[in-house]
Order: sequence, then structure tokens, then C-alpha cells
Amino acid sequence: MCSLHVEEEAHLAAMAGNRDRTLTCIELFDICWEDVLIPHMSIYLSLKDLFNLRCCSQTARRFAETALEKRQELHLSGNNTRNIDLGFQVVARCCRRLEVLHLACCKWLTDDLLLPLLTKNKHRLCAVNLNECVNITALSLQPIIVECKDLRILKLSKCQWLTTGAVDALTLHQSKLVEFDISHCGAIGERCLIIFFRKLNKLTVLSLAHTPSVTDQVLIQIGNYCRELEHINLMGCVAISDYGVHALTVHCLRLRTLQIRRCPRVTERSLAPLRQRRLYIDRPWQDNAHNAYNLNDFYPSDFLVY
Repeated sequence: MCSLHVEEEAHLAAMAGNRDRTLTCIELFDICWEDVLIPHMSIYLSLKDLFNLRCCSQTARRFAETALEKRQELHLSGNNTRNIDLGFQVVARCCRRLEVLHLACCKWLTDDLLLPLLTKNKHRLCAVNLNECVNITALSLQPIIVECKDLRILKLSKCQWLTTGAVDALTLHQSKLVEFDISHCGAIGERCLIIFFRKLNKLTVLSLAHTPSVTDQVLIQIGNYCRELEHINLMGCVAISDYGVHALTVHCLRLRTLQIRRCPRVTERSLAPLRQRRLYIDRPWQDNAHNAYNLNDFYPSDFLVY
């Protein structure tokens, strides 16, 4: 049976008051919203379409905001157009069922804008991308860390505000992540990463590029506990060596991609066996075996950041 939205009932009541109205005057918004327009039409409208529609009339505005309320994905990555922050306030007020949130490289995004959206959608979110959001703080991570029990993907690349304390909180509350990105995050300590990866046994995609606290000891923990890992980015991790790469790959047998450029202490001694496994390695083969480290020796990290 067709169920009517509150706005629909008011609209139909107004129609009934007009005695001269005939069937030939039926408009788009006379069609049932909940059963037809929202699930079967609004899904084909982009965010821009909904905002354009919202400007047409009061009824169109109510319809657009109802469609936003049911929306499951929000993609605004790289959108830094004029007055986008004002539009985002409307989105934050209306959206209540978001599952996927992509806001990478949004320079205008602040805690005051983001927190209302997270508060209303925290129980459904499973993927959050905040890469290069430089004007928010760790405060915005609090509802994500504590309340998003279904979180599977979290991307925080180049978020210099990400601290050891925030990663410790992630360790306590999030253990189901399958994709995690903390590239270029220099404020995180080695010790907290070692503890963190002991809980993430479901990780399949991991990016740690240019993170100075990633050491051989961190790679050992990843190898021991993240056995499902398929793709890892270690570009620019200058503290790692053949020892750590060997310890990682000997346990992560599902590994398919290894990005290892700009890691001067990693040589063909650890990479050559991986090439035989037909693992994709972004660095071409180099004949530098004479400079390789002995995998039977332990080389403590040169860049310990606690």
C-alpha cells in the first residue's frame, strides 16, 4: 500500500481544495514520493541536480531535502567552488543515512561544518575519506572513532593533525578496517603503530607512504597480524630495510602489490624473491645485491618517534 509523506499529504490536501482541478493537471510531485520518486527517480539525480531542483518551488525544495535525507553516498572530493560551505550546511542538516563519505582535498572543511553531518550519520558510515583536509582537527574524528561501528575504510593522508592519541583511540574502538591510509602523517609514533596493527587482522589495503615512524618493527607487526593484506604502499619510508620487507612478505602470502620506491635501505635481496612470486613492485629491478643487508642480522630503526 502506498504510504504518504507528511509533505505529500499537505500537497494532496491543497489539490483537493481546488474544485476545478482535473486529472489532466497532474504534476510530477503528485506521484507518490516514498514509493516512486525517491527510490526510483532521485537516485539518478546528482547533488547539483538536487540543489537546482531545490530552487524551483517550495514543493521542489521539500522533495530535494527528502531525497537528501535518504541519500547513502556523498562525493565532494576536490570540490572547492565558491559558497560550497553554504551548500554543505544544507547537506549536513538533511542527510541522515550516509554510508559513504568522500571529502578529500576540501580546503574549506572545518570541524564546525563536519561535526553536525557526522553526528547524524555516525551509525551508518562504513567509508570515510578525509585525505588532505587540512583545516579540521582530531576533534572531528571522535564520532568516527567511537560511534562508527561499521567503519571499513578510513583515509587520512596528509592530515598533519592526526596524532598518536587519535591512533590510540582507533586502536581501542576500530578493529574491522579493511582499508587504511595514513600517508604523510608525521606526528604518529612508532610505538602506537606497533600496537595498532596488532588489532587489524582484516586489513587488505594499507598506505603508509612517507610516514617517518614506519620502521622494520612496524612491518614485523603488520606481517604477524595482518595476514589478509593484499596491497601496501611504503613509498618514502626511509627507515625500513630488507629485514622488515622480508618479515612482512614471508607472512602476508596474499600480497599482490608492493610500492617501495624511495626506500634506499631496501634492496634486491628482499625484492628478488617477491618478483618470482609475480608480485607487482613499483621499483624496477636493480643490480645492487652487493649492498644488500644480511637478513639474519637485526638492524634497529634509525628513526624512532615515540
